[in-house]
Amino acid sequence: MKKDPSFQFKTTSLTRSTVAGKRVVIVGGTGGIGRAFSRELAGLGASVLVVGQTFRDTDIPSIEFWNADLSLMREAQRIADLLPAEELDLLIFTTGIFASPLRQETPEGIERDLAVSYLNRRVMLQSIAPRLGAGRSAGQFVPRVFLMGYPGGGQNGSYDDLNAERSYKAMPVHMNTVAGNEMLVLEGAKRWANASFYGLNPGLIKTNIRDNLLGQGSFKSRVLEGLIGLLTPTPQEYAKRIAPLFFAPELDGHSGAMFDRKGVAILPSSGLTDEHIGRFMAASDTVIQKANRAHH
Repeated sequence: MKKDPSFQFKTTSLTRSTVAGKRVVIVGGTGGIGRAFSRELAGLGASVLVVGQTFRDTDIPSIEFWNADLSLMREAQRIADLLPAEELDLLIFTTGIFASPLRQETPEGIERDLAVSYLNRRVMLQSIAPRLGAGRSAGQFVPRVFLMGYPGGGQNGSYDDLNAERSYKAMPVHMNTVAGNEMLVLEGAKRWANASFYGLNPGLIKTNIRDNLLGQGSFKSRVLEGLIGLLTPTPQEYAKRIAPLFFAPELDGHSGAMFDRKGVAILPSSGLTDEHIGRFMAASDTVIQKANRAHH
């Protein structure tokens, strides 16, 4: 990753006066980094809605929960249509999963990692992004969308067998989701002026994200997560460090910016040209349309 010298964000602590009353949606907010974000922002007075499958924060009244299986495009569409996009200040998509050693497929015929970690965001943004901030007057807080993947790492993605139907290897498939998330930020910044789009690269953090690759509770998983836990920040530490970025005035006018785990601006991957993004998105939409036809 290369630093972006065009602007700097100075990490400060968030105040309740900045956050109180803000409306926040966190997709994948029920565990790991997403849960840490939801608790951090709710603790400062934000009204937080988390979308996921296993809710653990019933004790916090300012966190609302919607249950959804976002491996399904029809569920992603259902949630997107229901979300009050016009009223949102902040929309955060957290990290998904890792591809399995053997190809897994959703009931809609999509490779599971592709569906969970990338395509559901494509579906949701198509519905939500045009409505963000609708009716707000000039000078009001412009809604912000943060997509968490691993931007800036030089992953361009390959679109010729996006659904991995001809051949399957876990790491290239997962890197397509990494590239896809970075492209959603770059495309969003060019396509929708009514909101600002940013990418987050959290680096390694001890969560259950690698369970699908290593096996939940396996010896390999316990050893690796133990090492990661010793050497890297906890989800709570990361959330506390990055949360001020969500509302930082320095980000105004920098839609499309990406940030590393310390909140330092980084340059996007160099191979993500407009032409490449267009082709990758077209391939993505073909997979989504095929899934929709299979459902109907």
